Amino acid sequence: MSVDVGAAPVRRAKNFPLYRTVSRLMRDPLREILRISTAAGGEIARLDLGASHPYLVTHPDDVQQVLRKQSENFVRDGTFWRPLHGLFGDSIMSEYDEWELSKRILQPAFSTRTIRSLSDHMALAINEAVGQLDVPAREGRPIEVLPEMGRIVHETVIKVLFGDKIRQAEADRMIPAMERLATSIAFRFLLPFVPKSIPLPGDRAFAEGLRIMDETLHELVDRFRYDAGEGYDIFTVLCQARMTEGSGLGDGWVRDNLLAMWATSTETTTVALTWLWPLLARHPEVVERLRAEITEVVGDEDVRPEHLRRLPYVQQVVQELLRLYPVGWIFPRIALADTAIGGVPVKAGQTVLTSPFLTHRLASVWDRPLEFDPGRFTVEANRTRHRYAYYPFGGGPHQCIGRHVFNMEAELILTAILSRYRPSLLPTDGPVEARIGATLRPNQPLYLKLEPAGRSR
Repeated sequence: MSVDVGAAPVRRAKNFPLYRTVSRLMRDPLREILRISTAAGGEIARLDLGASHPYLVTHPDDVQQVLRKQSENFVRDGTFWRPLHGLFGDSIMSEYDEWELSKRILQPAFSTRTIRSLSDHMALAINEAVGQLDVPAREGRPIEVLPEMGRIVHETVIKVLFGDKIRQAEADRMIPAMERLATSIAFRFLLPFVPKSIPLPGDRAFAEGLRIMDETLHELVDRFRYDAGEGYDIFTVLCQARMTEGSGLGDGWVRDNLLAMWATSTETTTVALTWLWPLLARHPEVVERLRAEITEVVGDEDVRPEHLRRLPYVQQVVQELLRLYPVGWIFPRIALADTAIGGVPVKAGQTVLTSPFLTHRLASVWDRPLEFDPGRFTVEANRTRHRYAYYPFGGGPHQCIGRHVFNMEAELILTAILSRYRPSLLPTDGPVEARIGATLRPNQPLYLKLEPAGRSR
């Protein structure tokens, strides 16, 4: 079986042999992958990783073919998905019938009407969580960015996921467990070919974090086994679906989707917001424009969802943040049937990698691609851009269903912090660079000093 792609001339991918890349991949894998992408210049590259020879696809036309036009032929399966399937099971993060079912049930929870109903609860949680920074601000005590962004995000996401159905003790158990999962999966994600029988760093911490999450989530599901109650939260939606007569859904399915939604909505948002502060530290003119807009619109009030419509520059800053540090940096796919991408033959069973991180840095697609410039995202510029020049949430049928919630959450958090404080980034131990893993975390801790500003507490 093959997929008909017309009469495009046959081309060869640019090959990057292992002997030329292995030492650099071992030292700094992200830097080497970025070097390969730059050298390929938007052409399809073939990576020699020893046990695997995936194609790297970065040009917007080719990305569109993989993620949308031939999405049924390029599926979320194969070696690169093995670590994630072991974590998320048959959930919205899976493929085939299991993905279809989870998406059909969860999609209404992310409708415009539902998000509008959730937005006030989200804003309240964010204002309360950001308000806890008043103590270190008054004391002049620096905060560590990633843990504090994580705390704010977790306290917000818990409202979206569980509404009022989760106890504080349960949240207090699961938040550090989720952090443990997010950090300890890195080696399995980078080395998916290594059998589980061979121990890797992080395996023990991962197993402990997963045990805590499983125990707590199953206890929560059991407590609402016969009455899911009311609410727009994800937990209620999943429990009500499981209780539908003849659904065939069990506790494991609820657990898989809760864990998938929690992991993807907390780790990605936390990491993106962590990268915001070193970017703003290098661009004081962006900070001043942000502060002027926020002061005019929000003033001394708590930020509310209705403020966001009048904060276009806040939206542009978040969009540019996601261009440089997208929530998902790489999306592996496997071909079900023979086809061709941009004239390059691809056999059934071969792996194709698409990467927003790399496409967003192509000089052939973006002017000054490494420079932080929110001005790229004016309404006019957005209209003329190739649909797959910018795809921080993926694309096609598997595009993240929670992308609108992410944008609202990030904009509310940014606005809440800058309406209350003047943050300044403390000097770092050398350049702040991305460290490869399931997400792109900074290579060192970052610290902010918060000066109270604009609010009478």
